[in-house]
Amino acid sequence: MFREQLQSGVAHVGLALREPEEFAARWDAKQVQYPWWVWGSLMATAILGTMTYGMTMGLSGDVNDVIKKGLACTLGAGLAWGIPLPALYILNSQSGSKLRASSTLLAALVTTSWGGLAMLASIPINWFFTVAIPSPGFILLVNLTVFAGVGVAMTDVFHRVMRRLEPQRDVTPLWWLVIVGTIGSELFYFFGLFQFA
Repeated sequence: MFREQLQSGVAHVGLALREPEEFAARWDAKQVQYPWWVWGSLMATAILGTMTYGMTMGLSGDVNDVIKKGLACTLGAGLAWGIPLPALYILNSQSGSKLRASSTLLAALVTTSWGGLAMLASIPINWFFTVAIPSPGFILLVNLTVFAGVGVAMTDVFHRVMRRLEPQRDVTPLWWLVIVGTIGSELFYFFGLFQFA
């Protein structure tokens, strides 16, 4: 039973990453009901990506730094996405959105899952430059560039998903991503994620 759920979850995550708009639109149109393990698999993808990338941010330190940065990156990113999530639904509804709360949550979850995959793909970049040029200032620049690139990619995914879910609306709530980025930056600073030895 667990094996089947795991395979189903991985297959659905693959679909969500290949076709995020279609994945969310099928849910919103009630063509499909994703079971809890699909939602959990999307969340696990985001956690895996942020944790493993965060661990590479600690390569210039010791083992404790690797573990600490892996946890800090995941916790900071999770809180940055979770804290403003109710505001996304409430303010979006106030501005005329007819999306269900579950569809709004799924759009955010698909976006974070996609971001987790982008973080995984960025590990070789961070790893190479951290080892090749172990200057704290340069490592900071590399990581800020990776986070900016992943942020732009996530903005694009979120915009496409929301436009597909509500094509009649002219405005995509990109303000929400600014709030996520601001909270995330503050949390990453608070957790010392961008302090390199």
